[in-house]
Amino acid sequence: MEGSSAESALSVSANSIRITDLTQDGDVLMFAITSQKLNSSAGVCVFREHEDFEWLQQSLFSQENVPGLQGIIFPPLPPKALPLQSNMQTKALKQLGFLALGQDWQGYCKALEFYLQQVATHPTLCKCKALDSFLINSESPGKQRGRKGIFNRLSQAVEEMRKESHKDVDNFFQNERNKNTNITALSKIATEKLIDVVMTEQKLALACGHFSTSLHLCVNQDDAAAVAFSKVCLKLSDIIEAVKQNFEKVASNNLTTLGLGLDLESRYQEAEKEMLFRRTCKLIELETVKKSTEKAKANKREVMEEFQKAVEKEFNLISSVAKEEIERFHSSRVNVLKNFLIGWCEQQLNTARECAELYSQHLEACRNMYSE
Repeated sequence: MEGSSAESALSVSANSIRITDLTQDGDVLMFAITSQKLNSSAGVCVFREHEDFEWLQQSLFSQENVPGLQGIIFPPLPPKALPLQSNMQTKALKQLGFLALGQDWQGYCKALEFYLQQVATHPTLCKCKALDSFLINSESPGKQRGRKGIFNRLSQAVEEMRKESHKDVDNFFQNERNKNTNITALSKIATEKLIDVVMTEQKLALACGHFSTSLHLCVNQDDAAAVAFSKVCLKLSDIIEAVKQNFEKVASNNLTTLGLGLDLESRYQEAEKEMLFRRTCKLIELETVKKSTEKAKANKREVMEEFQKAVEKEFNLISSVAKEEIERFHSSRVNVLKNFLIGWCEQQLNTARECAELYSQHLEACRNMYSE
């Protein structure tokens, strides 16, 4: 997920890329992307919508002079955000997962920011001129018509899902395909389970808020007994409010750390799956060409053999690039997940300490109230 720095291919520092602001106009989200010029204190700020990100991704797919492009694991672009409407919540949750649960699209902005950083640190993709244009040109590139890339050329092949079960000639790739299938399924399950946990925490926080508010309705100043009961209700309301705040913080921590990590892991596994499938399609093409060459008549055999060599050369190049990508991917995904897990543990520990301190204060207040 992370690559060795290749910042010299860009006019800005890859590590400085940030999404610092978000504005919403109807259903359109506009993102403010800032970065730092290389060897300069000058900063750059551009405004992009999701259509512009799609243009960038298509430009990465469409590079024609990059050897073995089909062997690259492309950083996955988060799906387009849907408007925050009650009737769209289920669809948004299905499409965006954790990215649809955060407040003010913070998680979504972080995912887009991470996408740009991954492209900018990729040793090959960072050299794409479209990336530099996307990051520094004030004019939006999204309305420019993109060229058809490898995914368009393979759109027909992608529909033939039977090719996914085609046995590979290389045990390395066959084992990788098997592992990817298993990890992809497990990542989706883990993501769905954590989403259930977060949504339950949010519902509990909402219920606590209603309960805390309802306790205020019990306040009565008619007589001494009512006044005493009112004090208990108010103190209990404060305690329930503290419980509510804890649920909110825990849910927020789950979203901004482990949730984003699982979301990224799941989308990257899908990106690797797509790369492995592209290579499988090329393998099937090579095997078909070999069979055609064997059956070719003598007057056409020489031409077919040359064509076979060209396809075989391309397949070997894709396989070579794919192996490097897989090794790089496995090395970096461990570090990325580790960082998300560390962040998750630290935030939850801090929240637990704050909550324990607050509960202690409420407990002491209750003791003082009954000792009076």
